[in-house]
Amino acid sequence: MRELFTRKSIGAEFMAAAALVVLSAGPAAMAQTGGGSPGSPGAANQSQPTREAPIGHRQPRADQVPSEKNLSNPNDPLNKENAALDRKIKSICRGC
Repeated sequence: MRELFTRKSIGAEFMAAAALVVLSAGPAAMAQTGGGSPGSPGAANQSQPTREAPIGHRQPRADQVPSEKNLSNPNDPLNKENAALDRKIKSICRGC
C-alpha cells in the first residue's frame, strides 16, 4: 500500500499554501503604506493636498470653540459651587 502523503507532496502543499498567504496579504500591506511607492513616506509627502478628518473625528473650527470669556462666567453653577467651597475652606490650598 502506498503512502497517502509523501514527503515531496507535503512540501509542495506547504509551499503552495505559503505562496497563497503571501500573495493574499500583499494588497493589504500596500494599502497601509499608501500605495507602496518606494522612498516616499506617507505623512511627509507634501505634494498631496490636506485631507479632511473622518466623520466622528472632526476637529472644531475656531468659531466652534468656546471663548475664554465664558470659562469664568460667575453665573455658572459649577463656578458658584467652587466659590462657596472656597469660602468654607479659606485656609486650605485647593491647588496644591
